[in-house]
Amino acid sequence: MKRIGIDVGGTNTDAVLIDGNTILSSVKVPTSQDVMSGVKAALAHVRGAIRPGDKQIDAVMIGTTHFTNAVVERARLERVAAIRIALPSGSSLPPMCDWPNDLREAVDPLVFMVHGGHEYDGSPLVPMVPDEIRDAAMKIRDAGIMSIAISATFSPLTMECEVTAAEIVRSVIPEARITLSHTLGRIGLLERENVALLNAALQSLGKTTVEAFAIALRQAGITAPFFLTQNDGTVALADVAAANPVHSFASGPTNSMRGAAFLSALNDAMVVDVGGTTSDIGCLVGGFPREANNIVHVGGVRTLFRMPDLLPIALGGGTIIDPQTGKIGPRSVGYRILNEARVFGGETLTTSDVAVAAGLIDMGDRDRVKDLDPALVTASLARIREMVTDSFDQMKTSAEDVPLIAVGGGAFLIPDRIAGASEVLRVEKAGVANALGAAMAQVSGEVDRVFSGVSRDEAMAAAEKEAQNAAIASGAGRSSLQTLEVEDIPIAYLPGDARRVRVRVIGDIAFH
Repeated sequence: MKRIGIDVGGTNTDAVLIDGNTILSSVKVPTSQDVMSGVKAALAHVRGAIRPGDKQIDAVMIGTTHFTNAVVERARLERVAAIRIALPSGSSLPPMCDWPNDLREAVDPLVFMVHGGHEYDGSPLVPMVPDEIRDAAMKIRDAGIMSIAISATFSPLTMECEVTAAEIVRSVIPEARITLSHTLGRIGLLERENVALLNAALQSLGKTTVEAFAIALRQAGITAPFFLTQNDGTVALADVAAANPVHSFASGPTNSMRGAAFLSALNDAMVVDVGGTTSDIGCLVGGFPREANNIVHVGGVRTLFRMPDLLPIALGGGTIIDPQTGKIGPRSVGYRILNEARVFGGETLTTSDVAVAAGLIDMGDRDRVKDLDPALVTASLARIREMVTDSFDQMKTSAEDVPLIAVGGGAFLIPDRIAGASEVLRVEKAGVANALGAAMAQVSGEVDRVFSGVSRDEAMAAAEKEAQNAAIASGAGRSSLQTLEVEDIPIAYLPGDARRVRVRVIGDIAFH
């Protein structure tokens, strides 16, 4: 089965062509300012490895930083409306009250708070008033807003208010794009609402991004179905992923971790993915990234939803070093490294220049860094070791030494010995581990919500069925589904034998 995996990073765009588990072609090209030019160049290279008469491509998997960058840069975001069903109890902290001012201004929200919602035990807080929802929908329609986030108190326990509100809104605005908070987030109204609002603000970008990728594939002569990578190390059909762009946050590092697991044949290890701008350290558990189970900030916004447990460091191949003070980062030359780094003829001192001067890697023109003060080179490498060691120690969950797999285009920056690491593994094709992780990804479905008033067995069965249906909707074949994780946590303060159930299933892509 031939697949192409592409990962669009802030510095490089990587692509691989695989047939089963065999890598046929790989390439790393600088990410272009318009993004798509770099994607087309990478596609053309790996596409060239297929000879006339060969079996054609079955699927294309694409990982992109588009959505994360949009939030960080406060750009390309759509105006949104927020409907919170929580009065009278939920009025003291309005939607987006904890967002950075510049991000809030970028989405220019139209906010409505209406009566309804549920108590912690699943009983109605107060009756929902349909006329309030209808009035809000008419004002949203009149404002020309098409993207709407609906949240209600304790909706992961009882989704009734959000579902009913969505039906009312659609009766007024049939073409509205609606995000329901219970489909993305967990218990915790503000954090769950924040995820829904971010998702709503990104859905238009999701659609245009998928359309742009589709055009690039057609121009490359590729007609295979394509998928976007998700932040749990799996993929979803592009149209499905476009409806939930927040699930692509941090998908690049998770691709690298999946690629690292494949290249090293290790399912349990620590991974450091060194790009051109940043490094990410995470933990592989059973071949997949460990999931964060706490608050994760995205662009300064508190969220609580499915995200990998990663620690980013301002260290990459293009990270700038101040030659006067020896300070490393946090700024990076990014995709301009081929023009601005000293070894490539530029005037900016980067970590790559120091690595070349120290003999860690041979690239560019080594003569351009032969005048670097040896003391500066030694001190810079020591500081890099310190940064990696401190971050590695933060992410470890065991006092025992564990292996560390170094991948990414800047993996040469990782020292051969790290305190707490049993070994530092360097694998072949480490530079394109992210694209490889994308190419070999499976499809997943996940459910994480609270069940009440049913037995444990009934709750588990219902959650597993929902997760399976989600995986099939994302492009998985039913016969290949297997349950990867099951988490069952009784909630002592909720009546009715309430429990939080999280079920995750994976399956192979269904090719029709």
